[in-house]
Amino acid sequence: MSATPKTARRALLLVNGKARSGSAPLDAIRTILRDGGLELIEPENSKDCTEVIGRHAGSVDLVVLGGGDGTMNAAASALVETGLPFGILPLGTANDLARSLGLPLEPEAAAQLIPTAPEKAIDLGWVNGHYYFNVASVGFSADLASELTAEAKKSWGTVGYAIAAIRLLRRARPFTVTIEHDGKVEKVTTIQASVGNGRHYGGGMTVQEDATVDDGRLDFYSLEVAHWWRLIALLPALRRGTHGKAADVRAFETTELVLTTRKPRAVNTDGELTTWTPAHFKVVPKAVRVLAPPDAAPGGRSRFPLPF
Repeated sequence: MSATPKTARRALLLVNGKARSGSAPLDAIRTILRDGGLELIEPENSKDCTEVIGRHAGSVDLVVLGGGDGTMNAAASALVETGLPFGILPLGTANDLARSLGLPLEPEAAAQLIPTAPEKAIDLGWVNGHYYFNVASVGFSADLASELTAEAKKSWGTVGYAIAAIRLLRRARPFTVTIEHDGKVEKVTTIQASVGNGRHYGGGMTVQEDATVDDGRLDFYSLEVAHWWRLIALLPALRRGTHGKAADVRAFETTELVLTTRKPRAVNTDGELTTWTPAHFKVVPKAVRVLAPPDAAPGGRSRFPLPF
């Protein structure tokens, strides 16, 4: 008797055409995925990925997301609600979630892993009802996100981040934030307060040197510097994730905290402005499942990393 043919898994393929490499030809990637045993479902109108994932949830086995960290962020709530595992085609500017998971940053190499990679349960950060994978920030990073256009990111990549950051540095001003965590209340003056869930952000910067996307914790840091040029001096430590050892950086790990400012300030989650202070943060352990090698080392850093 002949063996029963193996049924192909159905994969919902969603590509953000506005991502830095989102408009590149995908024929080679489609071939890789199909050769790996996936039947691809490609909706004509996939601008609202939350709606599209929800609509196809009962008829597909997994989701393949092509884009950058903003694309992953936009799909997070639908992935939580449907419980579908997802694969990553890194087509964005920074691709920090892919870095944190140790995935190849070349889309075709990443595509080769998706059909056979095991499912890995990872955490999500949550702030005021919004999920995020990498980091959420108040202050300099949020100001940077509001200034950096999609066109600049697509044209210049991480260089665009660096150019915008340098322009913004001299205008950056400290602000007061109240931090409530683990039974403590602290009022500090800072230029940026960040709450990390993953490992990398800002094109390969490191939230904390031993942070992972599945460690069940949030890594907080506050840059309480006296002068903007001190941020430049901190850059090597920010790249390594050792900035918490500096005297003018407050750092701790927790699972829940609240940040309050005198006036509402924007909160940047994975590069997108999504909410305002007061901001209630918590970690959601093992919230979603991603297709990634279980023992992969965190990915390499960008050639032009940001200081934030």
